[in-house]
Amino acid sequence: MMRRGRVEVICGSMFSGKTEELIRRMRRAEFARQRVEIFKPSLDTRYSEEDVVSHEGTTINSTPVDCPASILLLSSDTDVVGIDEAQFFDNSIVDVCNELANRGVRVIVAGLDLDYLGQPFGPMPALLAIADEVTKVHAICVRCGSLAYVSHRIVDGDKQVMLGEMKEYEPLCRECYKKEKGGRNL
Repeated sequence: MMRRGRVEVICGSMFSGKTEELIRRMRRAEFARQRVEIFKPSLDTRYSEEDVVSHEGTTINSTPVDCPASILLLSSDTDVVGIDEAQFFDNSIVDVCNELANRGVRVIVAGLDLDYLGQPFGPMPALLAIADEVTKVHAICVRCGSLAYVSHRIVDGDKQVMLGEMKEYEPLCRECYKKEKGGRNL
């Protein structure tokens, strides 16, 4: 039987449950006795050098990689590939996901769709464009309780990539983010 590959993208702001949803889907695939591999960027060492860990503390074994091409090499006998924090990879992650899906692999990718400035983040727009299925999850705005739009950085720094948690970022809705930025349009 020919397997049908696909690309599923889970996106949203920080604290929205992206990694939790990725882990849930991977665990279901394991339960169904599918061969699974999960990867993350090696620079993401916030909770663990190797495991993918959600903000809720749920963990799953993973393989840290420096570049997307490594995912192709390390997933040759796999039914389902999970990729966490995809925004930290370069655009070659898009070709890797397409190649895996074309081989019949189910690819589940999680990542931030927007950076702290509310701008599309890294390869995420292209991943969203090639996805067979997109799930956008939302955090709750810490100021008003609406659905969050962006991960607002609350510490100094202008680098796009800055690993952090609740001490460095807070989820804000569009209106609260606009107020924070002095009413300027996003």
